[in-house]
Amino acid sequence: MRLAATGMLILMAGLFLLSGRYLDLHPSWGYLHAFAEAAMVGGLADWFAVTALFRRPLGLPIPHTAIIPENKDRIADTMAQFLRENFLTPAVVARRMSGMNIADALGKFLSDPSTGSGSRIRAGAGDLFVEILESLDPDRLGGQVSSGLKTQLEKIDVAPLLGRMASVAIADGRHTPLMESLIRWSGLVLEDNEDLVREMIHQRANGIVRWTGLDERLATSVLDGLYKILAEVLVDPDHPLRDKVQEGLEDLADKLQHDPETQQRVERLKLELLANPALGEWWQGVWERIRGGLIDMVQGKDMAFSGLGGSLNDLGIALRQDQRLQYQVNRFARRTAVGVATRYGDQIVQLVSETVRRWDARTLTDRIEGAVGRDLQFIRINGTLVGGLVGVTIHFLSQWLW
Repeated sequence: MRLAATGMLILMAGLFLLSGRYLDLHPSWGYLHAFAEAAMVGGLADWFAVTALFRRPLGLPIPHTAIIPENKDRIADTMAQFLRENFLTPAVVARRMSGMNIADALGKFLSDPSTGSGSRIRAGAGDLFVEILESLDPDRLGGQVSSGLKTQLEKIDVAPLLGRMASVAIADGRHTPLMESLIRWSGLVLEDNEDLVREMIHQRANGIVRWTGLDERLATSVLDGLYKILAEVLVDPDHPLRDKVQEGLEDLADKLQHDPETQQRVERLKLELLANPALGEWWQGVWERIRGGLIDMVQGKDMAFSGLGGSLNDLGIALRQDQRLQYQVNRFARRTAVGVATRYGDQIVQLVSETVRRWDARTLTDRIEGAVGRDLQFIRINGTLVGGLVGVTIHFLSQWLW
């Protein structure tokens, strides 16, 4: 395209010289001469403008030329800011993610037969491990383990232990992620039950309020207020509600360690749980599944971890067929992406900015020119043609007006 634009400029120069020799022969030569002259001016002007973007025309140190190389760092910052404001905002990410069915794509991947195959265990130690597991009496061993665990747990004062663990966790701030998870969960529950909240407010509003439509505004205000409180508690580590919750946790931890009544309630609950036959049956089932799973894993010489592969395949099928599960997975992915954009958006755009800054001026110029250079050469061609048409128009008006 650069050759085409330059060739057109040379063609106009040739027509200008040719038509200049025959101006006296016929008036039409004057129109051709005017067209060629104005086309050269337009082509040269656009050549200068296009060239000045990427380099200095003819190597001359003309001010305000080589714009891209001279402003490389500013362009990098502008590109990064543009990316941050137009692509990495939560609203844009959420809108783009809403049209993607990530769960279905994941389901197709997991349900692929080649995905479930794992590595193979073919060592003599594996055979020995299988023989040991098969030689054990599952009922007897499971019962012994269950009885031993029950005996040891009965000797442990659970309440003070839980209290000390809670106190240490609170002192180290390790309760904060749990608290934030509960706040996020509360927001999700509120979001999923907005219609129920609105209906409750609507039912409790009197007739005049419903007639004027204020009940809907009241419901919206209540929901907005609740969302605002949850958001403030989530982002403000010094929020008063956080302090109240922490005070409650500290009081519970203190009671677990020093309040005999609370300790007795916890002890009774522990003993009732240990005495429940369902707990022994549950442990027996867990042990047998662990034992059977280990045996199957090691014995699967031709397809080790086939159980895992089958589970992945089942999960993939469920992801493809269960619309509710798809909705949950896609919503989780969308909110995760929004969280990443919100939390790490600045680091992402900083990476873009620093990458462009590290490019040398020639690399940046070549990449931008390679992307838009073809269209810029069309500007030169159009400038040549438009300039010629303007020249013909001016020549026509000058012939008829003067």
